[in-house]
Amino acid sequence: MSLLSFNNVGISGLAAAVPQKIINNYEHDPYFNKDDIQEVIDKIGVRERRFADDNTCSSDLCFAAAEKLINEMNIDRNEIDLLLFISQTPDYRMPATSVLLQNRLQLSTSTITFDISLGCSAFLYGLSVAYSMLTAGGIRKALVLDGETRSKVYSQKDRKTAFLFGDGGVAALVERGEQYSSSWFSLNSDGSRESLIKIPAGGYRKMSSCETVTEKVVDEHGNIRSEEQGYMNGADVFNFVIREVPRDFDRLIGFAGVEKNSIDYFVFHQANSYINGFLARKLRLPEERIPTTIHKYGNTSSVSIPLTIVSELSGKLNDQKRILLSGFGVGLTWGTAIIHLNDCFIGDIVEV
Repeated sequence: MSLLSFNNVGISGLAAAVPQKIINNYEHDPYFNKDDIQEVIDKIGVRERRFADDNTCSSDLCFAAAEKLINEMNIDRNEIDLLLFISQTPDYRMPATSVLLQNRLQLSTSTITFDISLGCSAFLYGLSVAYSMLTAGGIRKALVLDGETRSKVYSQKDRKTAFLFGDGGVAALVERGEQYSSSWFSLNSDGSRESLIKIPAGGYRKMSSCETVTEKVVDEHGNIRSEEQGYMNGADVFNFVIREVPRDFDRLIGFAGVEKNSIDYFVFHQANSYINGFLARKLRLPEERIPTTIHKYGNTSSVSIPLTIVSELSGKLNDQKRILLSGFGVGLTWGTAIIHLNDCFIGDIVEV
């Protein structure tokens, strides 16, 4: 079973970066009827988002967050032995972006680096890898960088996705220490649902061509996108989330042997406000323990969980806290984690 437990490993600090450009969804695009726009935005709850400019990549956002974290926590760069870069919008097909960030951050050439391409649950997966490698020994500190520029991969002429996604980057420092008690993870995948959220072309199964980059009308509603822009079947994704996420939530709670009321905060992937509201009601969670950022940053894929922590829990993690994290989406993959934080540093959000 995909259930993991760890002791004496935890996140000691978090920082985040977002683009300076603010998108007001209600004023964003004249392509759609104004009444339709209002209906969509009111349902998904995304009033504002941040868009990176043409010259800014996920790595730039992660670099800014990492620099802030390292400098403000006064971290010795030579003690960072592992750098993970989580993204589905990397700088290049090759080389791996993590290697570029090792050099850019002036880390030692003995630093272990690799990329994780997964999607909305990937921060949990990345944390589990960092926790595992620190538990194995030989690694002093791990830097988990998670960045996405989803605004660059979805069509602004497709009503299903045009008002949902935004950009951001985060940095998390993970360390060993007796001040951290137990953490638990449940990680899951179902590749039979791969078509529900997908970019069909541009990889090596269907390589880029003039045909794949040409925008086309794709349905009777007049939505337009190319095969190299993302697609999402919202209704089927919703059905998946409301079925699988509560099951996983209960399974991990049982595995960990903790009471739901012992958890200080529940941080969900910021998919949209409708889905997250439904989950909160189904799981009977107190609203005041569920921080949210969907209204001001949109859906930033895997970045959304740590970005929400930095944005909404700054000043609230100065002592011991138990937090439940829940990520779900593209793949399809989903996961739940219960982590222990002890005086976690939270930096102010950087604008790039």
